[in-house]
Amino acid sequence: MKRILASLLMLLCASAALAAPAPGTLADPAQEARARALQKELRCMVCQGESIDESNAQLAADLRDLVRARIKAGESDDAIKRYLVARYGDFILMKPPFDANTYALWLTPFAVLIVAAGVAMWVVSRAAKSPQGEA
Repeated sequence: MKRILASLLMLLCASAALAAPAPGTLADPAQEARARALQKELRCMVCQGESIDESNAQLAADLRDLVRARIKAGESDDAIKRYLVARYGDFILMKPPFDANTYALWLTPFAVLIVAAGVAMWVVSRAAKSPQGEA
């Protein structure tokens, strides 16, 4: 029984290794690796918390196809990013640049933390000043 299971496992591993590339992927492994790396740097405009490499949204699939087509056409990663930024804005980048247009993206989390800390300190100070009998 163990030999049969081991044989099936080996057959399964061999069939996965011989599988054809998935539709929509580039035939050149170096170009496909470059496309995957670039897709991880681009935000899905539908999901917003995921890269287009991770997202299952239709827009993300269209953007993956666009990235692959431009890589196949010989464009550089920077040229592809510039095109997408011109079309969708800096928000499409998972790590947008720190400039006047993106101050809100970078500084809002810190502002929220400062406000939350202020509210927490106010609540604690009010609780400390209130008589112990009231609860």
